[in-house]
Amino acid sequence: MEDPSSFSSPKGKEPAFVGKVQEEFSDDTKDRISLMQASPLTAEKPQKLPYPKAKESKKPPSFRLHTQERAARRAGFNHLVASKISTLEVLRRFEEKIQKVIEEEEIKMMRKEMVPKAQLMPIFDRPFLPQRSTRPPTIPKEPNFHFAHNLKAIR
Repeated sequence: MEDPSSFSSPKGKEPAFVGKVQEEFSDDTKDRISLMQASPLTAEKPQKLPYPKAKESKKPPSFRLHTQERAARRAGFNHLVASKISTLEVLRRFEEKIQKVIEEEEIKMMRKEMVPKAQLMPIFDRPFLPQRSTRPPTIPKEPNFHFAHNLKAIR
C-alpha cells in the first residue's frame, strides 16, 4: 500500500495515479506480447512462399460393375437357350420327316393289300310292304298350366 500522506494533496495524487496506470498498461502489454505468436525474422520485407507443385491429373481406377458381369452371364445363358431350342427344332423336323415317310409306306402297303370287292345285289323278289302297327294309338292329354295353384304350394 502506498503511504497516505502522498494522497493528502491533489497534486500528490496525480503522479501516483499516472504511475499506477502506466504500470498496469505495461503489465497488459507484456501479457499481450507473450500471448502473441512470434513474428518471423523477415517481417520487414515480405516473404515469398513457394507455390505448391502442380498435381498430376489422376485417372480414376477402372472398375467393373456387377451389371457388366451379370450381362455377360446372361448373354451366355441366352446363347445356351437359343442353341438348345435350335437343336430341339432340328430334332422335331427330323422326327416329322421320319413319321411322314412311315405314313407314306403304310399307305402304299394298304393300297397293295386292298382288293376291290363287289357289293351284293339287293333281293327284288321280296318287296317291302308296310303293315299296320299293333300298338294302340296315343291318347292326347291336356297340358296342366295352373301356375297360381303351383305357386301356393311352393310358398
